[in-house]
Amino acid sequence: MSVLELKNVYKAYKLENKDTFTALSDINVTFDKGELVSIVGESGSGKSTLMNLIGGLDSDYTGTINVSGHDLKDFKDKELDDYRKKKIGFVFQSFNLIPHLSVLDNVTIGLTLSNEKEGIKNQKAIEILTKLGLKDQIKKKPTQLSGGQKQRVAIARALINDPDIILADEPTGALDSGTSHQILDILKEIADGGKLVIMVTHSEKVASVSSRIVEISDGRIVRDNKNNDYKKIINTTLLNNSKSIYTLKNNHLNNSTYSFLSADADTNTKQVQQEKKNEASKGHLSFLSAIKLSIHNMWASKIKNILMSIGVSISLISMILMLSFGSGLTGYISDQAADFSNPTIITLSKSGKDRDGNKLTSSDNSDINAITRRAFSDAEIKEVSDDINNYLADKTDFKIIYDQNDENKNVSYGFSVPAFTMGTISYTSPKENEDGELEELSTPILYLYTTPPYYTEKKLLTPDGHLCKENEIMLSAAAAQFFGVKELDDCVGKEVNLNITFDKYHIRLPVTVSAIVDVSVFSSAMIMYIDYDFLDSRIKMEQAKENDEQTGIVPTLLFIETETKDNKDLIEDYIKEYRKDLSGSVEEQLVKMFTEMLNTFSIALTVIAGISLAVAMIMILVVMYMSVSERTKEIGVLKSIGARKKDIKLIFSTESFLVGVLSGIAAIILTLLIGGILILIFNSILGFAPLRMLWYYFVEAFGLSIVISVIAGLYPASKAAKLDPVESLRRE
Repeated sequence: MSVLELKNVYKAYKLENKDTFTALSDINVTFDKGELVSIVGESGSGKSTLMNLIGGLDSDYTGTINVSGHDLKDFKDKELDDYRKKKIGFVFQSFNLIPHLSVLDNVTIGLTLSNEKEGIKNQKAIEILTKLGLKDQIKKKPTQLSGGQKQRVAIARALINDPDIILADEPTGALDSGTSHQILDILKEIADGGKLVIMVTHSEKVASVSSRIVEISDGRIVRDNKNNDYKKIINTTLLNNSKSIYTLKNNHLNNSTYSFLSADADTNTKQVQQEKKNEASKGHLSFLSAIKLSIHNMWASKIKNILMSIGVSISLISMILMLSFGSGLTGYISDQAADFSNPTIITLSKSGKDRDGNKLTSSDNSDINAITRRAFSDAEIKEVSDDINNYLADKTDFKIIYDQNDENKNVSYGFSVPAFTMGTISYTSPKENEDGELEELSTPILYLYTTPPYYTEKKLLTPDGHLCKENEIMLSAAAAQFFGVKELDDCVGKEVNLNITFDKYHIRLPVTVSAIVDVSVFSSAMIMYIDYDFLDSRIKMEQAKENDEQTGIVPTLLFIETETKDNKDLIEDYIKEYRKDLSGSVEEQLVKMFTEMLNTFSIALTVIAGISLAVAMIMILVVMYMSVSERTKEIGVLKSIGARKKDIKLIFSTESFLVGVLSGIAAIILTLLIGGILILIFNSILGFAPLRMLWYYFVEAFGLSIVISVIAGLYPASKAAKLDPVESLRRE
């Protein structure tokens, strides 16, 4: 049985004007093992088209091409890939070596696509290269070789899988006469070793060394003559007859395993189909091999890939830093808020709205009416308590006890109000003015608070201080500037005159500063704390002087001790859902406001970072798409040696995956460096660093880097996989 037989093969191309051009017509020819055939003819006669059909690069034809008894028309795409990988070896006029791979890697690329073991494929390649006189060149790149050496590397690549058929397209067209003679001798030796070698050439001189000459003119065979003067080499040294290089131990790619392509294959249809199925499931490019190959490819364009990775990493760095700033600032405010609250104490104040959330208005804008609108009457305290108790009745055993005469009461009162229009503190300066008199220094109180029940000594900035009691007040850190001292501890024990106007009652009395309180970001404002019972008693004293009802302070805050955080959460849920007229303390509202602002800010920054990531993804897509265009011929070479569409797609997808990995690593390293510098700067300027770089931000960024890179690489990879091998090989 002939190795190769063509029957009534017809091939035509469709032109742009919808006409057709006949490239081959009525081709009937057979080829046997051990032949060195030259297909000759003028340019455009159909020589290369015929080679592409035989090589399985083009399957758009009519007629029959039988290889070892099997029609190529019956082969599916993956079987055609397998055919090119194991049955055919291509040798091109322009060598078509992959420039960024070494000689050894160029030769073993076919075995790499077959997922051959590293040791076996290198051993096979080195043995072939040694016989071709290239042992000392295996580490060089193609650009470091002469034309003859490049063509010998191409021949070694064609031989590596021990194919039955070698197709050589103008193998000496780019070589001088001396080198051409050497290459022809090698091809002759391969043919005489038992393989079918088909050369496409327009040179009669090259054809004269062949055992057979087939001439094509206008797509038809016009001559098919044997060369009676052809003499075979009896002892070929290149293949050494024993084929030792193809019988390595554990070599699962040994040609004998592919019996469905062998002339000696069992003709039983079921067996052939089963063998096809078995072979289709093994010998494919693995992910690990794709990574190794992609690293070679990327290293060839390392500057481009490094810049691309840095570009992507900048987007990731901004994302991590934005999240870290948002988390850091939110965490800082939350930490500060913890000092203004207690996990089991809920603070209630009036929101200035009715139950439905409508804003309350008043025609009288006096300060006292503003206070009264925020104050709780006894009836309102009872109403709020009863409403909450009804809500909690079927949810918990906890109950609000608001009667101040009950020893089990869990409601206490507080008072807070902007006081800059109704309160000041003053003291006599120890220094004389220009007139030699002691000056009375005074400052308005920005905000007046009664000490909440959850305040502890840890709130104090002065170690020697204590929570204020009768005839005492606590001030914010602005007191140091008011008293003209450098240390906050020097403020403790200072005596001042407290001046407060509450409704028509004027309170003026000497008090002592018991401590300086941590009010965080408000430390530069004069804020005062006073004991609720003490202030209440002073108000009652003034009311008694005027013979008025001794009502004391009308509370603006209710503190409910809820025993457990769960009870507190239940009450907060009720307030949020049903009582729009109530809210937390002013401090809690400020914290909530700042938190919401920061959350909005963080979202905005994250959106900006997201946009930059989208830009980075587009950048990867563009660069990868350009890479496909630049490497079109390389893709054609890979397909000519049996690379499947999946293999091409895997190679380019792996490259985009590696870009994501490099970008992620670069982003993590650079973020840690930049973040460390920012933390040092903030600590030196602010005394704290609003930057919380959580570990999962880095994990998310790394994962996101890989995801966007892989997604960006999908289209270019798919584009590369769909390229036509014939058109790709023509690309210059």
